[in-house]
Amino acid sequence: MKKYVIEREVPKIGSLTEDKLSAGAAASNAALNKIGTDIQWQHSYVTADKTFCIYLAKDQAVINRHAELSGFPASKITEVTGIIDPTTAAA
Repeated sequence: MKKYVIEREVPKIGSLTEDKLSAGAAASNAALNKIGTDIQWQHSYVTADKTFCIYLAKDQAVINRHAELSGFPASKITEVTGIIDPTTAAA
């Protein structure tokens, strides 16, 4: 599977309560269960008006399917082609 960053524009998501964020995660998990093994949610970063979600997926089509089922937009989908961190400088 490929790794993707999914940018989701969700106004005021950063001000949601923990209960509402939990309900959103549950909706995402329900959609993942319907789709099956072609997609896996790793984690998400929440900002004021967006989330940046890290997923493993077969392709972008399955990410779009998840967006439809969960009700969360997939505003921008970007495939990750590599990872760097501070230790990369020592290579």
